[in-house]
Amino acid sequence: MSVASAIVCVVDELVERVDAQDRVLGVVSRWEAVREGWLHRVASVVCRDGRGRFLVHRRAEQLSRFPGHYELGVGGAAGVGESYEQTAARELSEELGTPATVCLRFKFLNRVGLSPHWLGVCDAVLPEIVAPDPGEVAWHGWLTESELRRALQQWTFTPDSQEIFDRYLAYRADPAPSRNRCS
Repeated sequence: MSVASAIVCVVDELVERVDAQDRVLGVVSRWEAVREGWLHRVASVVCRDGRGRFLVHRRAEQLSRFPGHYELGVGGAAGVGESYEQTAARELSEELGTPATVCLRFKFLNRVGLSPHWLGVCDAVLPEIVAPDPGEVAWHGWLTESELRRALQQWTFTPDSQEIFDRYLAYRADPAPSRNRCS
Protein backbone atom coordinates (compact mmCIF):
# COMPACT_ATOMS: atom_id res chain seq x y z
CA MET A 1 0.00 0.00 0.00
CA SER A 2 1.39 3.39 -0.94
CA VAL A 3 1.57 6.32 1.47
CA ALA A 4 -1.06 8.17 -0.59
CA SER A 5 -3.53 5.29 -0.41
CA ALA A 6 -2.84 4.86 3.33
CA ILE A 7 -3.68 8.53 3.88
CA VAL A 8 -6.89 8.18 1.89
CA CYS A 9 -7.87 5.13 3.98
CA VAL A 10 -7.26 6.97 7.25
CA VAL A 11 -8.98 10.16 6.14
CA ASP A 12 -11.86 8.23 4.61
CA GLU A 13 -12.74 6.12 7.65
CA LEU A 14 -16.46 5.83 8.26
CA VAL A 15 -17.99 7.71 11.18
CA GLU A 16 -21.48 8.38 12.43
CA ARG A 17 -22.83 11.82 11.69
CA VAL A 18 -24.66 13.02 14.81
CA ASP A 19 -26.87 15.95 15.75
CA ALA A 20 -26.55 18.62 18.44
CA GLN A 21 -27.86 16.09 21.02
CA ASP A 22 -25.33 13.42 19.92
CA ARG A 23 -27.99 11.27 18.22
CA VAL A 24 -26.96 9.31 15.12
CA LEU A 25 -28.18 10.71 11.80
CA GLY A 26 -26.30 8.41 9.44
CA VAL A 27 -22.92 7.12 8.30
CA VAL A 28 -20.47 9.34 6.40
CA SER A 29 -16.76 9.41 5.69
CA ARG A 30 -14.72 11.32 8.23
CA TRP A 31 -13.26 13.42 5.42
CA GLU A 32 -16.78 14.43 4.38
CA ALA A 33 -17.77 15.19 7.99
CA VAL A 34 -14.72 17.44 8.43
CA ARG A 35 -15.14 19.12 5.03
CA GLU A 36 -18.85 19.82 5.58
CA GLY A 37 -18.53 20.70 9.29
CA TRP A 38 -20.90 17.88 10.25
CA LEU A 39 -20.89 16.73 13.83
CA HIS A 40 -19.39 13.31 14.51
CA ARG A 41 -17.85 11.60 17.55
CA VAL A 42 -14.27 11.68 18.77
CA ALA A 43 -12.90 10.14 21.96
CA SER A 44 -9.87 11.24 23.96
CA VAL A 45 -8.20 9.58 26.95
CA VAL A 46 -6.53 11.60 29.68
CA CYS A 47 -3.84 9.22 30.94
CA ARG A 48 -2.48 9.36 34.48
CA ASP A 49 0.08 7.25 36.26
CA GLY A 50 -0.12 5.85 39.79
CA ARG A 51 1.38 9.08 41.15
CA GLY A 52 -1.28 11.24 39.46
CA ARG A 53 0.96 12.68 36.75
CA PHE A 54 -0.46 13.38 33.30
CA LEU A 55 0.86 11.76 30.13
CA VAL A 56 1.67 14.35 27.48
CA HIS A 57 2.93 13.48 24.03
CA ARG A 58 4.12 15.22 20.89
CA ARG A 59 2.42 14.10 17.71
CA ALA A 60 4.64 12.66 14.98
CA GLU A 61 5.66 15.07 12.23
CA GLN A 62 4.15 12.98 9.42
CA LEU A 63 0.59 13.06 10.82
CA SER A 64 -1.95 14.94 8.71
CA ARG A 65 -3.62 16.65 11.67
CA PHE A 66 -1.55 18.91 13.94
CA PRO A 67 1.88 17.38 13.22
CA GLY A 68 4.47 18.11 15.91
CA HIS A 69 1.91 19.57 18.33
CA TYR A 70 1.82 18.46 21.93
CA GLU A 71 -1.33 16.78 23.16
CA LEU A 72 -2.87 15.93 26.50
CA GLY A 73 -5.26 13.24 25.31
CA VAL A 74 -4.78 10.15 23.21
CA GLY A 75 -7.67 9.60 20.87
CA GLY A 76 -9.38 9.63 17.54
CA ALA A 77 -12.66 9.38 15.66
CA ALA A 78 -15.26 6.87 16.78
CA GLY A 79 -15.99 4.23 14.18
CA VAL A 80 -19.50 3.22 13.23
CA GLY A 81 -21.21 1.61 16.22
CA GLU A 82 -18.29 2.34 18.58
CA SER A 83 -18.88 3.90 21.99
CA TYR A 84 -16.63 6.64 23.32
CA GLU A 85 -15.04 4.11 25.69
CA GLN A 86 -14.46 1.53 22.93
CA THR A 87 -12.88 4.20 20.74
CA ALA A 88 -10.68 5.44 23.59
CA ALA A 89 -9.49 1.91 24.45
CA ARG A 90 -8.73 1.15 20.79
CA GLU A 91 -6.79 4.39 20.29
CA LEU A 92 -4.86 3.85 23.52
CA SER A 93 -3.78 0.41 22.35
CA GLU A 94 -2.91 1.63 18.84
CA GLU A 95 -1.00 4.75 19.84
CA LEU A 96 0.62 3.76 23.13
CA GLY A 97 0.76 -0.01 22.78
CA THR A 98 -0.91 -0.54 26.11
CA PRO A 99 -4.32 -1.93 26.92
CA ALA A 100 -6.13 -0.24 29.78
CA THR A 101 -9.54 0.14 31.30
CA VAL A 102 -10.94 3.50 30.26
CA CYS A 103 -13.90 5.32 31.74
CA LEU A 104 -16.02 7.96 30.04
CA ARG A 105 -16.02 10.96 32.37
CA PHE A 106 -17.88 13.59 30.30
CA LYS A 107 -18.57 14.76 26.77
CA PHE A 108 -18.97 18.17 25.21
CA LEU A 109 -19.55 19.77 21.85
CA ASN A 110 -16.05 20.74 20.78
CA ARG A 111 -15.90 23.52 18.21
CA VAL A 112 -12.11 23.94 18.01
CA GLY A 113 -9.76 22.09 15.70
CA LEU A 114 -10.51 20.94 12.17
CA SER A 115 -14.28 20.71 12.52
CA PRO A 116 -16.94 20.59 15.22
CA HIS A 117 -17.46 17.23 16.93
CA TRP A 118 -18.73 15.62 20.11
CA LEU A 119 -15.71 14.88 22.26
CA GLY A 120 -16.01 12.10 24.82
CA VAL A 121 -13.28 12.51 27.41
CA CYS A 122 -12.26 9.32 29.17
CA ASP A 123 -9.48 8.65 31.61
CA ALA A 124 -7.24 5.72 32.44
CA VAL A 125 -4.44 4.90 34.84
CA LEU A 126 -1.41 3.55 33.00
CA PRO A 127 1.91 2.09 34.02
CA GLU A 128 4.75 4.57 33.67
CA ILE A 129 6.27 2.50 30.87
CA VAL A 130 4.37 2.67 27.59
CA ALA A 131 5.46 1.67 24.08
CA PRO A 132 4.21 4.43 21.76
CA ASP A 133 3.84 3.88 18.03
CA PRO A 134 6.59 6.09 16.52
CA GLY A 135 4.29 6.75 13.56
CA GLU A 136 1.90 8.48 15.97
CA VAL A 137 4.02 9.69 18.90
CA ALA A 138 7.37 11.48 18.56
CA TRP A 139 7.91 12.03 22.31
CA HIS A 140 6.04 11.41 25.56
CA GLY A 141 6.52 12.29 29.20
CA TRP A 142 4.74 12.38 32.55
CA LEU A 143 3.99 15.85 33.95
CA THR A 144 2.61 16.95 37.29
CA GLU A 145 -0.44 19.21 37.23
CA SER A 146 1.69 22.33 37.76
CA GLU A 147 4.19 21.26 35.08
CA LEU A 148 1.32 20.66 32.66
CA ARG A 149 -0.15 24.10 33.42
CA ARG A 150 3.22 25.69 32.50
CA ALA A 151 3.62 23.51 29.40
CA LEU A 152 0.16 24.49 28.13
CA GLN A 153 1.33 28.13 28.20
CA GLN A 154 4.76 27.51 26.66
CA TRP A 155 4.44 24.65 24.16
CA THR A 156 2.29 24.39 21.04
CA PHE A 157 -0.59 22.06 21.94
CA THR A 158 -3.47 20.81 19.84
CA PRO A 159 -6.42 23.26 19.90
CA ASP A 160 -8.53 21.22 22.34
CA SER A 161 -5.87 20.25 24.90
CA GLN A 162 -6.41 23.30 27.13
CA GLU A 163 -10.18 22.84 27.17
CA ILE A 164 -9.85 19.12 27.90
CA PHE A 165 -7.50 19.93 30.80
CA ASP A 166 -9.77 22.66 32.22
CA ARG A 167 -12.90 20.51 31.96
CA TYR A 168 -11.08 17.48 33.38
CA LEU A 169 -9.96 19.44 36.44
CA ALA A 170 -13.49 20.82 36.90
CA TYR A 171 -14.92 17.31 36.58
CA ARG A 172 -12.50 15.96 39.20
CA ALA A 173 -13.39 18.80 41.57
CA ASP A 174 -17.15 18.15 41.25
CA PRO A 175 -18.28 16.31 44.40
CA ALA A 176 -21.55 15.00 42.87
CA PRO A 177 -21.49 11.23 43.52
CA SER A 178 -24.01 10.40 40.78
CA ARG A 179 -21.76 11.71 38.01
CA ASN A 180 -19.25 8.88 38.31
CA ARG A 181 -20.21 5.39 37.22
CA CYS A 182 -16.60 4.19 37.08
CA SER A 183 -14.21 3.82 39.96
